[in-house]
Order: sequence, then C-alpha cells, then structure tokens
Amino acid sequence: MLQSGKPRHQQISDWIRERIEEGTYTPNDQLLSENQLGEQFQVSRITVRRALQTLENEGLIYRRQGLGAFVSDQRVSQSMIRLNSFVEDMELAGLKASSHIINFTKVVCPDSITHELRVEPGKQVFRLDRLRLGDGFPIAFDITWLPPFYAQLLEGYDLENDTIYRILEEEFEIPILMGRYRLDATNADEHIAGHLQVPVNKALFLIERLSIGAKEKPVYFQRRFYRTDRVKYEVELARDKHEPGKNSSTMPLREFAPVFKKAL
Repeated sequence: MLQSGKPRHQQISDWIRERIEEGTYTPNDQLLSENQLGEQFQVSRITVRRALQTLENEGLIYRRQGLGAFVSDQRVSQSMIRLNSFVEDMELAGLKASSHIINFTKVVCPDSITHELRVEPGKQVFRLDRLRLGDGFPIAFDITWLPPFYAQLLEGYDLENDTIYRILEEEFEIPILMGRYRLDATNADEHIAGHLQVPVNKALFLIERLSIGAKEKPVYFQRRFYRTDRVKYEVELARDKHEPGKNSSTMPLREFAPVFKKAL
C-alpha cells in the first residue's frame, strides 16, 4: 500500500491526511488503532507512532491514553452574542474573509419577507447574493434583501471586500442597533449547491437575520446558508441564582458561538 520515495511514516501520515481532507474521516472520528495501522501498512508500531505524532503536531488529530487517536475538529470559536458582520466573524475565527458578488439587482419583494422589511406586497426591493469565503474556501452563501433607500447607499462600494455594516455606520452614520435571528435547517438547491461546492440537497445550516436600525426600522433581511462541515454552534448557559428548591424558568445566555473549521 505504501509507495516508494518518501519515508514510510510520512506516507502513512499523508494517507490519513488525505482521508481527513476528503471527508472520509470527520471531526472526532476514531482512527484505526496502532496495531491495525501497522498490519494494514505492514510497518512497525514505532513507524505508526511517528506518523501519528506528525499529524498530532499539525493539529489534525488528538490522542487519548488508552483510547486511541481521533480526528480534531480544527475549529476556533467566537461569539455570536455580539452583532457581527461576516468579516468580523472571520477575523475572530482566525480566517481571512472574502466574498464574491453573484447578483445585485432589483426584484419584487418575496411575500415571505414583506412583513420583515415592512413593505407592501408587490413592491420592489434589492437582492444581493454573495458567496462568503474563509481563507478562500466556500463557507456560506448569503441572500440579502434591502429596501431601495439603503440599497442605493451601497452603490459604488466594493461589497466583495467591504461590509454593509461598515458602509452604513461609518459612511452614512446609520447604525445597526440590533438583530433578530432564526435558526433552521434546509437542503441546498442547485443554485446554492453549485456555489458552495456541495451536492444538491446537501443539508445546510440556515440563519435568517433581520438587521434593525434606529426606531426599530428594518435595514435588511438576510438568509445565510452555511456548509455544515464548516460551522457548528455552541451554547453556554449560566444557572440563575435562586432560592434552594425553587425552579428557575430561564438561564442567562453567556455565549452563543459559531465555530468555523479551517480548510485543510
């Protein structure tokens, strides 16, 4: 199974690395044992251990004494309690953000969004489609609807490298004061699947967000479709301090954080 030219332990680590990259091994999957790898590749346990040590040094795997080696999830965390832009999320996650504009045009507001943007049925709004990348790798696909007033303010700005938040807040002094979120699951249609480089009907994590300005005026409504192999969410709750024996109906939310997996 091993090829000549490279040290045997490096060939084993390359073989495991390739299967992590292609998704055969996913985060927290257990690898074959040292004995199994030795038998499969017909090498000594010392050689296998050198290969695993290489992968552990790279952060691709972690080992638990008495249990074996497991695939690391390679993800870093940042907060979602703060109202961040995609660029800010990526910076906090240690990834370089970039975007590709797929479409920015005037459309009839979908019926499902008229209430969110407070526009009458049949009225036109602007739709902005963007592919969002981290370190050059597709992470999410955004569809954003804006009332014409806010959309016209974005004309002439580089929306592939700039953010709606920054443009509105810094250039026009229009702050985004709050956001309302809905979390859901959906399947990738042909259009989104092609841009995210996933199979059609692949499960995606959907976040709907209404960004709101002064006097609770809707600024834009957005649907962000995340690749599920690139993001997950973690919640941290704190127990309320209450009298012994008295049930608490709520737990303060300390952290609601997406963790992004870097492309290998």
